[in-house]
Amino acid sequence: MRPEDVYRLTGVSDPRLRPGRDEVAYVVWAIDEHENEYRQAIWIAHTDGSEPPRRLTTGTNDAQPRWSPDGDRLAFVSKRGADEKAHRQLYVLPMGGGEAQCLTDLKEDAGEAVWSPDGTRLCFSARVPDPAYEEEDDKKRSPRRFTRLLFKLDSVGWTGDRRRHLYVVPADGSAEATQITDGDFEDSHPAWTPDGTRIAFSSARGENWDVELKGDIYLVPAEGGEPELLTPNDANYYAPSYSPDGKWLAVKWDPGGFDFPRHRQIGVMDASGGDFRILTASLDRTCDPYPEIRAPIWDGGSIVFAIEDRGNVHLYRVAPDGGEPELLAGGNIVLSGYDAAEGQVVRAGSTAPNLAELYSGERQLTEVGKEFAAARELVEPERFTAISQDGSEVEAWLARPAGFEEGKTYPLLLNIHGGPFTQYGNGFFDETQVYAGGGYAVVYANPRGSSGYTEAWGRAIMGPGELGPGWGSVDYEDLMAVVDTALERYDFLDPERLGVLGGSYGGYMTSWIVSHSNRFKAAISERAVNNLVSMYGSSDVGWVFKGYHGEFVHDAVDKYLEISPWSYAKQIETPLLILHSENDLRCNIEQAEILFTTLRLLGKDVELVRFPAESHELTRSGNPVHRVQRFELVLEWFDRHLK
Repeated sequence: MRPEDVYRLTGVSDPRLRPGRDEVAYVVWAIDEHENEYRQAIWIAHTDGSEPPRRLTTGTNDAQPRWSPDGDRLAFVSKRGADEKAHRQLYVLPMGGGEAQCLTDLKEDAGEAVWSPDGTRLCFSARVPDPAYEEEDDKKRSPRRFTRLLFKLDSVGWTGDRRRHLYVVPADGSAEATQITDGDFEDSHPAWTPDGTRIAFSSARGENWDVELKGDIYLVPAEGGEPELLTPNDANYYAPSYSPDGKWLAVKWDPGGFDFPRHRQIGVMDASGGDFRILTASLDRTCDPYPEIRAPIWDGGSIVFAIEDRGNVHLYRVAPDGGEPELLAGGNIVLSGYDAAEGQVVRAGSTAPNLAELYSGERQLTEVGKEFAAARELVEPERFTAISQDGSEVEAWLARPAGFEEGKTYPLLLNIHGGPFTQYGNGFFDETQVYAGGGYAVVYANPRGSSGYTEAWGRAIMGPGELGPGWGSVDYEDLMAVVDTALERYDFLDPERLGVLGGSYGGYMTSWIVSHSNRFKAAISERAVNNLVSMYGSSDVGWVFKGYHGEFVHDAVDKYLEISPWSYAKQIETPLLILHSENDLRCNIEQAEILFTTLRLLGKDVELVRFPAESHELTRSGNPVHRVQRFELVLEWFDRHLK
């Protein structure tokens, strides 16, 4: 795979089974090179594979298919028209024939649509901009005034003056959408009560909701009104889902507060909010894969949900009255969507090195990635286990260079994931394939701090102090052990030509590694946290890292400096390329600037590359042309220093 092959990427996501019929709607995404845009369309397939899949919608930005209870209509969101500033609106398509009808005319994107039980209405969420946004000239617009934190969000922008709320709209378009929640709060995950009179949703609405890191389930009348608190405000309850008989309410749950990472669990309570029980603790896995896929599903009296497990995303089911959760669909696969109804299970997911496809049970229904794979040599990574300094086993993968030849030696790149509470795994990863296509062996791993394993594994890098050793401790040892094991195991790797790179926390670890070791001949630190003291206020969520480190920065400046790579900049001898997005609100551009400025003044070999109009998500969902340019920069840098 070459950098320009980004334009040929495609995949399947968000499958939804059609009630009463053996069909599934799903989204196929692709990239328009000429327009530098992502494209999406809704397709439909027979679950038995008896007929070829067919495209259902004609738009270029159609997503989030949601069937009406009787299966006769399909709701979806779409951005249509020539206006580049247009927002995604809510549409309903009659399956018996006819055009899709637009139900909304909003100033922000609609999403999270759910049908009322009788199929007459839809509830959805959308941001509500302050009236000041009606002034399009920024030089004349009124200043923003905030009294709460969480006033901005990466990839979203300002949120303190455009909070997300719920709307209800008639499914036949007979009236405009009615906003049913308001206030200086964030509302999401709507779910209708089975009688169709009220809507449960996720929110935090206490006096200090923005600094408590807790959340609750609320109920609001479908016509609007004062929300009723359903949960006890003692943890984080979210993503509600009612059982068909209305007896139970399933939710996702974690302890909340400044104590993380913790495994997110599936819990259940009675419909009135009492008798809450956690159902999944015995799995010792997080039951809310990142990025979030969907709320729990009720099927046949049990709850279906997804977990992260050793580089995979699997489906499980559990009875609401307890019992051991059971594996429903496993394998070496990373899911991008799933659905379950009447014993039927459909999944969209990727099995390395293949792009994401649609599966019904074990039957593959689509071949959207066939042409891409046929035209390129895609490398299947090999799993191995490394033993860290203290004897811990670390799961890792190695991809050989494309066109691998026995007897030749190759440079090795260590690629480090972000998070830190996320996982690398068994799905297609464009970075692995591009670097392998560039002639590099690529190794990646899930060191301590990663998700997909025990909670103790994810919490092993808390601190420093009483909570644990902190970032840059056992995670560093684990990554070095992975490199050592790879060099011992694969004789075609050249120990004198090692490179290291990573983004976000992976960028942090890259900066940390080159400030504590000279074994790598070149490094790329991307969208990194380099100074945890300044990140505290410049990031959209920097202050929440008290959960990892035990104290706020203003109470422990020395502790935060101790685990900041910038503090050790004088020790960096490795040539370092710093990549950063100028609109990154998670790790502000100043994180790149402070390290670049320091290294330049020290006379080090350093370069800074800034991507305009990009957020923290550049490598995953940034403008395609920038994704291609980034890959070219990465390969050019390592070619210069390792070849």
